[in-house]
Amino acid sequence: MRRKKFNDHPFSYHHELELEITSLTNRGQGVGRADGWVVMVPFALPGERIRARVFRNHSNYSEADLVEVLRASSHRVEAACPLFGTCGGCQYQNLEYGEQLAWKRRQVAELLERMAGIEAEVAPVIPSPRTYGYRSKLTPHFRKPREGETPAIGFLAHGSRRGIVDMEQCPIAMDGINRALPEIRSRVIAGIERYRKGATLLLREGAEGVVTDPRALITENVGPLRFRFQAGEFFQNNPFILERLIEHVRGEAGLGGMRFLIDAYCGSGLFCLSLAGNVERAAGIEISENSIRWARENALLNGIGNCDFLLGDAASIFSGIDFPPRETAVIIDPPRKGSDERFLGQLFNYGPCRVVYVSCNPATQIRDLKAFREHGYRIEKVQPFDLFPQTKHLECVVTLQKG
Repeated sequence: MRRKKFNDHPFSYHHELELEITSLTNRGQGVGRADGWVVMVPFALPGERIRARVFRNHSNYSEADLVEVLRASSHRVEAACPLFGTCGGCQYQNLEYGEQLAWKRRQVAELLERMAGIEAEVAPVIPSPRTYGYRSKLTPHFRKPREGETPAIGFLAHGSRRGIVDMEQCPIAMDGINRALPEIRSRVIAGIERYRKGATLLLREGAEGVVTDPRALITENVGPLRFRFQAGEFFQNNPFILERLIEHVRGEAGLGGMRFLIDAYCGSGLFCLSLAGNVERAAGIEISENSIRWARENALLNGIGNCDFLLGDAASIFSGIDFPPRETAVIIDPPRKGSDERFLGQLFNYGPCRVVYVSCNPATQIRDLKAFREHGYRIEKVQPFDLFPQTKHLECVVTLQKG
């Protein structure tokens, strides 16, 4: 059967073939080849022989569903979640954790070489102390059901843009969130008529327990410091590895005796306040007024007096900074899309001696590294951190030195 608009080269729709899987993409897909043609298969692991069913042909590769594992990898394990493979949230629950780390490290190195032409040593990935039960924030969602139907409340189904997998528990979420989830689901289902359309729920766990109001205050303890912020605001979602991440960023920013620090996407002050004790003066910059307010509150809460927080205008991020660039380290931790050209242009014009680039998306980070190299920065260290076990996601810290 040929599907409408289906490109049938080189395979017809639902053509089945046997493949040897040789590697993993950074999106969590197993890679095999049929007569040299690349076929990507989610949930298939390196070293396996599988049967796959093609559902899409692109100009230079095909995508296929895993039908059967004919010869399993010695690193294949039983997934902890019964929804694994159906829910789109996790990609690696079927892979031993040590192998997850090894492949994530390899994927960063491959992205560096392929996207930026950079051959750099990638340090072994720092593992998460918890591989399950680590997420402090969960955002299940649902669509408006037809009358008389109970809505599915959960996450997007694997390979779908609209289908939602009903989720009663999530093994990668913290225990408190899983304890609170049944009652919250019941409350939503009982009052479903109040929703004119679908919605996204919030469950965030902190010192106060689990909150569901995005405006509610949350307290996170990170090392000796306390951070308060609104539950709907951004804050790293794996608190168990945060101290190790901050330790590394502190060490990298301080190398070479930097006297000043700028945190250019400071949020509620996590990096800026954690590192302020190691420099003479520190400054956090944010374009969100609400985040700046909480960063200032957190400085007071922790008795930190050498850290200023500035509300930045997107067109003049560094205009209020008087730190000498040669004695200044800049930390950047942008959103998943990376830093835009306007921000990078301002950063290069300012010309700090040292930059520590933290990113939850190595692909956009590596795209930006090309611009750093063009402006006279060299890569000193590439250190991945596994903030997101069982998933394809990864935090990566790259240290850059000018000159």
